[in-house]
Amino acid sequence: MNFPYIAQQTSISEKQVRNTIQLFEEGATLPFISRYRKEATGGLDEVQIGAIRDAWQKQLEVEKRREAILKSIEEQGKLTPELRKQLAGVFTMVELEDIYLPYKQKRKTRAGIAIERGLEPLAQLVFTGKEPDPERKAASFVNDQVPTADDALQGARDIIAEWINENQDSRTRIRNLFQRGGIITSKVKKKKEEEGVKYRDYFDFSEPLSRIPSHRLLAIRRGEEEGILNVTISPDEDQAIEALDRLFRKGPPAVLTQMELAISDSYKRLLKPSIETEFANLSKEKADIAAIQVFTENLRQLLLASPLGQKNVLAIDPGYRTGCKVVVLDSQGNLVADLVIYPFDKPSEASAKISDLIQKWKIDAIAVGNGTAGRETEDFVRRLLTQAGKSEVVGLFMVSEQGASIYSASDVAREEFPDKDVTVRGSVSIGRRLMDPLAELVKIDPKSIGVGQYQHDVDQNSLRNALDTVVESCVNSVGVNLNTASKHLLRYVSGLGTSLAQNIVDFRAKNGDFKSRQQLLKVPRLGSKAFEQAAGFLRIENGANPLDNSAVHPERYDVVAQMAKDLGSNVKDLIQKPELRKQIKPEKYISDSVGLPTLKDILLELEKPSRDPREGMKKFEFDSSVRKPEDLKVGMVLPGIVTNITAFGAFVDVGVKQDGLVHVSQMADKFIKDPNEIVKLQQIVSVKVTEVDLARKRIALSMKV
Repeated sequence: MNFPYIAQQTSISEKQVRNTIQLFEEGATLPFISRYRKEATGGLDEVQIGAIRDAWQKQLEVEKRREAILKSIEEQGKLTPELRKQLAGVFTMVELEDIYLPYKQKRKTRAGIAIERGLEPLAQLVFTGKEPDPERKAASFVNDQVPTADDALQGARDIIAEWINENQDSRTRIRNLFQRGGIITSKVKKKKEEEGVKYRDYFDFSEPLSRIPSHRLLAIRRGEEEGILNVTISPDEDQAIEALDRLFRKGPPAVLTQMELAISDSYKRLLKPSIETEFANLSKEKADIAAIQVFTENLRQLLLASPLGQKNVLAIDPGYRTGCKVVVLDSQGNLVADLVIYPFDKPSEASAKISDLIQKWKIDAIAVGNGTAGRETEDFVRRLLTQAGKSEVVGLFMVSEQGASIYSASDVAREEFPDKDVTVRGSVSIGRRLMDPLAELVKIDPKSIGVGQYQHDVDQNSLRNALDTVVESCVNSVGVNLNTASKHLLRYVSGLGTSLAQNIVDFRAKNGDFKSRQQLLKVPRLGSKAFEQAAGFLRIENGANPLDNSAVHPERYDVVAQMAKDLGSNVKDLIQKPELRKQIKPEKYISDSVGLPTLKDILLELEKPSRDPREGMKKFEFDSSVRKPEDLKVGMVLPGIVTNITAFGAFVDVGVKQDGLVHVSQMADKFIKDPNEIVKLQQIVSVKVTEVDLARKRIALSMKV
């Protein structure tokens, strides 16, 4: 493994890279390394550790490809010591493939046919400039397969064109031209104007490839895939051919003529299509990375949205014709009641039913889905609470329904509620999202949550891996209650996965609640390595050892016990009495295995054991005067809530069932590169309406109010 190369790629020291990769090779997870191995990594954060992991995995792929190439060339009997050394000295796929290109098994090419016809010596004479009169020399190569001297010269040029294409210097020069001056161009295909009207902005479009933003490139590529657009990437052709001329054009005038033709043919027929494909893939990969970064940041913010906590919740999935589906959840999220009300047809009956449920189940909060009839249902409930004098006692919250229908029809929902229909399951999901967004949203395919841009256009494996990493990071940063967590939540805990999560749930069902973290080792197939990776992220409330409800890892319990002993106290007192903790001098407990970063983390955790990093929930109300896009007027200033963030701006819900866009240029009175600098998902903002286009269903907003 080339540690210096990875260090250079990630701008992280070689020692940190080496230690981090060693931990990965030993089976450690990213959350575990970042939280519990700070001494080894030098305090790297999750982003830096993730960058090392990604670079390491790329190098593993390069090494695997290098071995395959070496084997292939060796089997051809062409592997020289110089070639082996050359292959060992490169660390990217592009460099490897460039070296391998002349040895690659090819389909029959024009050059291959010319070589079979004995024209390689003529090509060599022209290429080296040693033949002053190629046309005269070509006559000597005429035979049954090569009818004329012109045919001989054409064959020689075909061979030279392939040599130029396979030359590393020529590929590097053309690649550099694409890098510096490549222009991506899109044009509408004939008779596709009407069908592809949504791509109208790209019917005759060009932009430097190095500057095109990811969302624009992905839109163009989607138009290409749908058969609407023709897309090309190209540098200036004259510059490209001139660069090749400087490399290969030499010799007497007659030779120069042949070389000019061969160089032009090589560029247009071989080099340009090859490098264009390479840059199309590379630019798509970069655009994917940028889009995935937007999606993952949105997902992180959504998963870490403020939880209401363990409360008795009444949740309503609104509806007009089919009524509103109502469920009651206890403080653990268990379904205890469900029914249907018709607040718009039978308001008195609906009010009585809701009032009875509030009274019977001691409801703390009501969650209303934000779909069809959401605002009207919210008004109905608010009036009811006000009339009953409970508006200050029972909280009322509007909850996003995005993805709830996906969950309600999923195998997960059927397994949880086999005897309930999809409408009841959807209402349960709405209520649980209010209580704990993270615990509920992990049950839904992240792509279905609807917070990103072009998520269906990016590489799906890369997207899946990135999203799983984010969910894992969020779950482990919050911590998981070992005795209440679902298997869907447990599977994201460091070191567990689907199988062990199921085993934990089965063990819990058979043996009752876990009394200590140490009991985890009795779970079938949960060995010492999985315990090491998972234990610190699992919490046990009211256990015998208070540290079991903290982020202190069991491997460091003895350090805390020693701290307590040195103060003539116990662990429980250390947690409860700040005056005791102030007496601890962490430097005293430094050892070969425990450094100052870990000791500082331990002291922070003793101060606030099992602290939830998520902010508390805030109440929010839309402007009651607007219900639909037609109610909006330019100049209105309204409260809104951020529902999605993209590279070009943020979408804000102002309560009209259609989100408006705050373009990045309208976020502040200064240049903003990244909307995340200004807003976060679920943030409450004040916006001004700047445009309402009902025909195109577009609402433009500004935060410059």
